[in-house]
Amino acid sequence: MLYKTFCVTCIGIDAVTVTVEVDVTPGVGIHLVGLPDSAVRESLLRVFTALGSYGFRVPGRKIVVNLAPADIRKEGSAFDLAIALGIIAVSEDVAMPHLSEYILMGELALDGSIRPVPGALPAAIHAKENGFRGCILPRESAVEACDINDIQILGVGKLSQVIELLTAEEGSPIIGECLVKPSPAGGPDRDTGFPNDFRYVKGQKVAKRGLEIAAAGGHNLILSGSPGSGKTLLASCLPSILPPMTAEESLQTSKIYSIAGEKWRGPGLMKERPFRAPHHSASLSSLVGGGPSARPGEISLAHNGVLFLDEIAEFPKHVLEALRQPVEDGRVTISRVKYKVEYPSDFMLIASMNPCPCGYYGDPSGRCNCTQTAIDRYVSKLSGPMLDRMDMQIFVKRVSSEELVANDLAEPSADIAARVVAAREIQAERFRKENIFTNSQMNVEQLRRYCNIGEVEKRFLKGMVEKMNLSARAYGRILKLSRTIADLDGDNFISLQHISEAVHYRNFDGDNIRCQR
Repeated sequence: MLYKTFCVTCIGIDAVTVTVEVDVTPGVGIHLVGLPDSAVRESLLRVFTALGSYGFRVPGRKIVVNLAPADIRKEGSAFDLAIALGIIAVSEDVAMPHLSEYILMGELALDGSIRPVPGALPAAIHAKENGFRGCILPRESAVEACDINDIQILGVGKLSQVIELLTAEEGSPIIGECLVKPSPAGGPDRDTGFPNDFRYVKGQKVAKRGLEIAAAGGHNLILSGSPGSGKTLLASCLPSILPPMTAEESLQTSKIYSIAGEKWRGPGLMKERPFRAPHHSASLSSLVGGGPSARPGEISLAHNGVLFLDEIAEFPKHVLEALRQPVEDGRVTISRVKYKVEYPSDFMLIASMNPCPCGYYGDPSGRCNCTQTAIDRYVSKLSGPMLDRMDMQIFVKRVSSEELVANDLAEPSADIAARVVAAREIQAERFRKENIFTNSQMNVEQLRRYCNIGEVEKRFLKGMVEKMNLSARAYGRILKLSRTIADLDGDNFISLQHISEAVHYRNFDGDNIRCQR
């Protein structure tokens, strides 16, 4: 006798149906096949103990549990619930006519309670796309998927609730506490939802302007300056001016967090853009992704948001070099011997660093005692190709004593955010049919189409390319940056003023991170 239940496994950010086939035949033994990992193999002990706690009889014959397709590796404890219900069905203890209409996910505790599992959101999307009636998920996991429409999202806390749902007659009302409702609309209040606000940052007009431009166009930026100049505070204020995510961006980012088992504030899809700030001791796998299960790393968790690398020169050089391709392509591919997984990783890279090991090179106090060799060795951790991918490089000077003791508040983040949102709305209309969201994401063809400049601007830019020895990538990034500055000004055309400001942010001369190299 053969019964089938349905679960999912995630490959990248997409779910794949896993058919759990349970068969009972004459003989002795219990066999679990279908390329399971150790966590899946251990599920039989959890399942049998949980079933015993509810008084269910396990057939005293040969039981074969097959997880199909057999060529995809099954990982984690999310298959427990589907295996348990398949065994109940094949034992003919309970009739469950709707068993095959639902995707089932959940880890079983020994007392029959159901624990949360990662991947609930991709599972719900997959169930909707493949014609399932709904998903039965642990209650804590179900809230992730509550915003998926036109499908039942049922959150359960114990095995008995699942059985009650599946044995109900057609048309019977669903148990009230199991039906998960959509989350309320709206995001956090900008005045209270962020820990830091630009109104409390004194001075630093150039850095604030740079961060506003970066937020408006999704550009990369690096802040260099002596200790205490405000680099970390400036970067921590960035989330307060970022625009809310679009529905498509929210879905993409929420899927990554769901697969990684990361929680976010509030039910439903993520409403705040992610701001990830890993420590400089982070490993290559934790930053880029990987490990035994090819899990997403920090760069994917920062998708559609910000990856902030504080003291970037303290990160191992091989870790920084691994960021070069994701920064350029907006995705990362994790390859294994038998498979590969691709995760989106389109993020704003914001970094900060000191100009030298002691931190005071170029400071008016003259406190730096580093040798030129030590300075070169320190700054060389950021290779030329990596610096070339940074749209803006800003030297943050120490705040003057007059500005420091003044009681006046600066421009609040809410005002800056309004300009950023207006610029993003212009880009949303511009790229409505392009499958991108910001100016920084433009490819070569889109750059040619949307960044036309006049003859005067061309001559100026040609001179700057020759004078500063800029690469083709740097030339393209200057045009993208100019387009964003024009959007902030509400101009349709890129003027000489816009290009001049964009070039200024790529000026490596003087008191900048590549000075004296």
